[in-house]
Amino acid sequence: MSKWKYAGKAAVLSAALLLAACGGEDAEKDGAATPNNDQSEVSGAEAGDVQLTGVVAGDGSSTVAPITEALVEEYAAVQGKVQVSVGVSGTGGGFEKFINGETDFSNASRPIKDEEVEKLTAAGIDYTELAIAYDGLSVVIHPENTWAKDLTVDQLKKLWIEDGTTKKWSDIDPSWPAEEIVFYAPGTDSGTYDYFDEVILDGEDLVKTATLSEDDNVLVQGVSADKNAIAFFGYAYYVANEGKLQAVAVNGVEPNSETIESGEYAPLSRPLYVYVKNEAMANNEAAYDFLRFTLENAGDMAEETGYVRLPAEEYTKGLAALEALKK
Repeated sequence: MSKWKYAGKAAVLSAALLLAACGGEDAEKDGAATPNNDQSEVSGAEAGDVQLTGVVAGDGSSTVAPITEALVEEYAAVQGKVQVSVGVSGTGGGFEKFINGETDFSNASRPIKDEEVEKLTAAGIDYTELAIAYDGLSVVIHPENTWAKDLTVDQLKKLWIEDGTTKKWSDIDPSWPAEEIVFYAPGTDSGTYDYFDEVILDGEDLVKTATLSEDDNVLVQGVSADKNAIAFFGYAYYVANEGKLQAVAVNGVEPNSETIESGEYAPLSRPLYVYVKNEAMANNEAAYDFLRFTLENAGDMAEETGYVRLPAEEYTKGLAALEALKK
């Protein structure tokens, strides 16, 4: 498997992404996957060696989507009769579907919120949080931007917090061009938006002139086409488009595998998660098997897609937690 095989695919992910792990003619016969836990059945002798049939449904973060896409493709080679469908509604949108009982798992680029926990409790849905990788939320600019290549956290605040003015680069530093800044940002359902709001905006409003999209590729296209544009999104989307963009150093530290894993790229380093429905893990053999496969291979797929693997003990801990749900 070549390096960045899946990172290149990240560039063509869309908010309507549907990933189906189906094999050959079976995929055509079965049609689109639907979240019906009762359809899962096992044929064969022992778990791990058997061929499964069934459906698995997930949704959530566009940041996590490249990892999941890679996992779904690899899983199809192992369990080609299992249909895995994964939407990309953003972290918040994914949790809405999770709360409504529409999905077996939910990808997230931030921890679950208290109000989401309350809604899950009210719906009678028990869940388990599993970390799968590290990400460095990346601030990106056009390759021809020679002045904003290294920004402090205070400058990021001044850039992105709404203050009622039309912002120019020269407002941030008088030596910079007196050109209006063009902003692109993830949509408000995105966990990346929430994380940026927490660590940079401090709860203040994002600049109102920003173009918002749940599809990170829209943000990539916007910045790559405008010398005065700036955006932020997950590190994998920067890696997949490195020739079109440049990443901004924050407080003198550039995002890369080493600085993200160590936490030196602060405060924009963060873990990525998948939240699983406990009942699905206990009763849907296909869902359990796909999530087991996810944890066993998430480190490799994280690196293939431009993210950073967790320490091995974190995956071991996650596998133990998942196994406990099956008993």
